[in-house]
Amino acid sequence: MSVPKKRTSISKKHIRRNFWKKKGYWAAVKALSLAKSISTGYSKSFFCPKTKTLFEK
Repeated sequence: MSVPKKRTSISKKHIRRNFWKKKGYWAAVKALSLAKSISTGYSKSFFCPKTKTLFEK
């Protein structure tokens, strides 16, 4: 027969949730940094071809 598991403490639950939130935070920071570097044209690690506008020939 299986035995019920012990309850996880609240502090351990908070620690795990904070790790999970922090991963999302750093992913957002990196994405914003990459977007800024692409928009300014100073990106060295991401290739983005320049598109022509309607007024350029």
